[in-house]
Amino acid sequence: MKQKLPLLILAVFVVGALAVGLVSTFHGTNEPVETDFFAMDTLMGVQVYSRNADADGYAVQTCIGALEKELSVTIETSEIAQLNRDGHAVLTGDVQALLQRTIALSARTGGALDPTMYSIVRLWGFTTGSYRVPDGDEIAAALETVGTAHITLGENGDTALLGGAQIDFGAVAKGYAAQQSADLLAARGVTAAILSLGGNVQTVGSRPDGNDWVIGIRDPADEAQMIGKLSVSGSAAIVTSGGYQRYFEENGVTYQHIMDPATGAPVKSGLSSVTIVAQDGFLADGLSTALYVMGLDKATAFWRDSDDFEAVLITDDGDAYVTEGLAGRYVCADGFTVVTR
Repeated sequence: MKQKLPLLILAVFVVGALAVGLVSTFHGTNEPVETDFFAMDTLMGVQVYSRNADADGYAVQTCIGALEKELSVTIETSEIAQLNRDGHAVLTGDVQALLQRTIALSARTGGALDPTMYSIVRLWGFTTGSYRVPDGDEIAAALETVGTAHITLGENGDTALLGGAQIDFGAVAKGYAAQQSADLLAARGVTAAILSLGGNVQTVGSRPDGNDWVIGIRDPADEAQMIGKLSVSGSAAIVTSGGYQRYFEENGVTYQHIMDPATGAPVKSGLSSVTIVAQDGFLADGLSTALYVMGLDKATAFWRDSDDFEAVLITDDGDAYVTEGLAGRYVCADGFTVVTR
């Protein structure tokens, strides 16, 4: 069995003259300083333009580390792990907020985003690294507990009863953490920064040189290449999801990590990657997974009914479809189709 471990290469790349790993005793606001660390199963980095960039970067690392301790299903002492283990819990802080928001987004996407997929993801070995192809009976049994209808929240959302379901925030946790970190930096007075958290990029403010942030979208067929570039001005979340980010192979068949809530098996939607641009990191993260599950036609129809995000959708054939709000900001070598309302 061939296994693809969690990538240390980002699914989206920050492009341009951003300095990496600068160390100095005084940082002017025009020179970024990078802090790199490993969290949430991926390499992360934050580049900050500020006079206290080292401290600001460390604050982000601390923030994400604290969130991971509460949101990770694989940390036995986390609040979400305890909820899964006991089947009920009093919810606090970020777990309470994130569960409520994720259930709401699941309803909005018709279940394409589903936080109750942990039993399925674990069955395929993507949380443990013990990859396997389960049989149909195992999948059918696990699907019996999938769906947010199994979750009962208290009147104020401060308690949860899972009804046999298992929660996994894997599709939204990094986006939520990115937004929390961006808000933290803004509260610390930072006016320019960019965070790269795996397939998630979050910009804070505008670049001091007046140029746009330029984000490269990785080619799903070649992890060392970019398929296109996005220009973004001001604060935004840019999140890419794709099956190429983690997978395993068995008997010559590739099984990717994004699961279809309808089948309990890896998604086969005809899309190889989806990039979402939105103002909120949680929303961008959740929708990148949901639209990937939907496939091109349902995803574009969903976008037409929405007004809070834009998207770049890459098909398995390598064709790019770009919603009209990004048409003037996306550049690629092979051209693209503009999706209009």
